[in-house]
Amino acid sequence: MSGLLRTVARRAAPVLRGHAVTQRASLFAGPAKEKIGPLETIIGLGFFALAILGPSGWILAHLEDYKKKE
Repeated sequence: MSGLLRTVARRAAPVLRGHAVTQRASLFAGPAKEKIGPLETIIGLGFFALAILGPSGWILAHLEDYKKKE
């Protein structure tokens, strides 16, 4: 049993001491390949607003139905 504990301690010690390898994401920043027009922007923002506000609006519109116990 003590051999198992030594093995686990040897593997865990560097991680606990902070010598872990730091992972870094490779990001690419640059200009867009294509320009996005105003109509596409409005449509995209509209879909995001619908996705965020739609479910809460549905719940608020049907609040009285949810209050009823049958």
